[in-house]
Amino acid sequence: MTRLHPDIPFLNRVLYASGSLGGNVLSRSLSLWLIFLFAPPIDSNLPTLVPRLLLGALIPLVTFIDSVDDPLIGYWSDRTRSPWGRRIPFVLLATPLYVLTFALLWFPPGEAHGVLVNALFLFFLLVAHRLFSTLSGGPLESLLPEIATTARSRIGIVTWQVFFGAVGAAVGLIVAGILKDLYGFGVMGIILAGLAFASRYVSVAGAWRHARVDVEPVRMNLVQSFRDTFRNDQFRVFLPSFILANMAVTLMTAAFPFYVSAVILDGLPERIALLESGYAVQLKILAFDINLGLGFLVGMLTGIAIGVVLLSLPLVYWLSLKLGKAWVFSMAMLLGAIGYPLTFFMGFVPGVPVLTQSLIVVALAGVPMAAIFTFPNAILADIIDYDSLRTGSRREAMYYGSQAALEKWANALFAPILAGLLLLGETASNPLGVRLVGPAAGVACFVGYFFFRGYRLPNSIVIEEEIPRRHGQ
Repeated sequence: MTRLHPDIPFLNRVLYASGSLGGNVLSRSLSLWLIFLFAPPIDSNLPTLVPRLLLGALIPLVTFIDSVDDPLIGYWSDRTRSPWGRRIPFVLLATPLYVLTFALLWFPPGEAHGVLVNALFLFFLLVAHRLFSTLSGGPLESLLPEIATTARSRIGIVTWQVFFGAVGAAVGLIVAGILKDLYGFGVMGIILAGLAFASRYVSVAGAWRHARVDVEPVRMNLVQSFRDTFRNDQFRVFLPSFILANMAVTLMTAAFPFYVSAVILDGLPERIALLESGYAVQLKILAFDINLGLGFLVGMLTGIAIGVVLLSLPLVYWLSLKLGKAWVFSMAMLLGAIGYPLTFFMGFVPGVPVLTQSLIVVALAGVPMAAIFTFPNAILADIIDYDSLRTGSRREAMYYGSQAALEKWANALFAPILAGLLLLGETASNPLGVRLVGPAAGVACFVGYFFFRGYRLPNSIVIEEEIPRRHGQ
């Protein structure tokens, strides 16, 4: 494929990739604290603003509405013409509303206004936040194929995106809680919103001079654009692999609190004076009393996984340049299919503390996560190049929007899968369901690997006739 535009410089790649920091700060803190704010634990002194059952119905409804937005906004972005190109106007105009709606979520009407008012407040503000998130984030993500025109720059950008995303996840999962404890939910929301605002505009600044303004808007109608997207055989091969690999990671991380409660806390040795008190344990080691709560141990597992992801990025980057990003992504799914089931055996090795075993197994699970997080956007950029050769149109946002919509629908399945497994046992006396989460995630990875065997695009798209077949296709 002839490259008519210069590739994006290194500094601009890093600036553009830094946008993933702000997005992860908001999404992770929202997933961690929103339910706690509106439906806190029964034994807390906080008021219940929205009952759990009602909340359990509202959030899936919001997710469904949000998923419908993605391809529609993608289609709109593909058809836009402006002096700043097709994507940047969306990011500039939607980002202030994206962060504002996030901040407002932490100022609910309160118990005195009743359940209905609080439920309506949550529903409409969350729908608005998700809408502006898509309007701001979807077009920004869709800039990747046009600003990065080589395999090296695309791999570099997505690697930096994973790095900044991991930092953002740490802020959203750890720093947000500290801010909440010190200053309350409202101040926490304002500070995180300001951080996300700065992150997203820095990202736009990095891409600004490299966003193309000469690409003709898509002329086909919505139905034809959606239909032609799914006529792309390589997209059909990639999509189920991407969905299954991400579902496997989501299952693993969502099960961490249950692993800690049913396996780790119960397995701590009595010889170091284990004293249980609710979800907390006290360990007496030498002359020191160390209190470990459920949240601390879950954070430890999550931190180990994030740390291994970050440490694995240089190796993943090097392998992708040597062997191709599709090969590394494929091997990551195969490694996940082998490694994730090992969580079933955590605590079974005699003579090794269960916490030590758990940290080792989680660290091993973090290695395939690095590639699973890194390469989907870069692979999708290659698929979009391939599509432009087939159709003569550049429809980046429709592809990213369609992928996001189906990913949201599929990820909604992880909750019933996890709930079904936990029915088989989630207690210290019967942890079978908890232990089966790892094998279930491994099966999802293996099926994803099987689908991906049909992927045949090279590391860089040149001309369609030169595309070799992979995996014996």
